[in-house]
This record gives sequence, C-alpha cells and structure tokens, in this order.
Amino acid sequence: MNVEEKVCLSCGRLVRGRVDKKFCDDACRNTYNNQLNSDSNGFVRNVNNALRRNRRILQELLPSDTATQHVPRKTLADKGFHFRFFTHMYVNQNKDCYYYCYDYGYRPLENDLFMVVRNKKNEV
Repeated sequence: MNVEEKVCLSCGRLVRGRVDKKFCDDACRNTYNNQLNSDSNGFVRNVNNALRRNRRILQELLPSDTATQHVPRKTLADKGFHFRFFTHMYVNQNKDCYYYCYDYGYRPLENDLFMVVRNKKNEV
C-alpha cells in the first residue's frame, strides 16, 4: 500500500490523521489562515477600521429609542469621524443624499449639522 506523506501547510511537519487533513493542529491552521487573510500593505485593514469606527460613532450618537438625531460636524470630527469613508449612499425621493456606514447613516444639513439615522430594515 502506497501512502503519500503529507506535510503541514503552515509549519512543514508531518501530518497524521485523516487523508484530507492539511495542518498538524489548530494553531497551524489558524496561523496559515491569518497569514493568508492579512493585508500586505494594510490599506484594506485601515479602511475597514475607519468604517467600523465611523459606525460606532454614529451608533453612540443615536440612542436606540430615537429615530434621528441632529449632530454638529464638530462633534463628529472631535470623536474621530472620517467623512470620506462610508459603505454606500442612498438618495430618497426628495433627492436627499444619505451616507451610510453599514446600517447607520447621516445626511448633511444646513449650518454644519448632520442628521444621524439608522436603517432598521437592513436594506442595502
């Protein structure tokens, strides 16, 4: 019987067990997948971090029992909000443009105010 020896994709040690096994243990599997999914230049990671931070800020400013909240630009900026990062835009029937960070959004108003909203339908 000719049995092909397999080596761990992460560390190169001999793999024992099932024939379709690729890693010697969970630590090697995690290390391999983390390296595979890491961003080589960090750009994608930095954008994702900015999007998550923006969402957290909007969520913090909009209480769960409130549909909308008016917030000054300075408040958003002081909390570290990055206006150039958003996941999508929505234009309603009145031609008002909303910028969303996942399920939380904002719309610029007059006098440097922003209306913060939540998309309860989770529609994109």
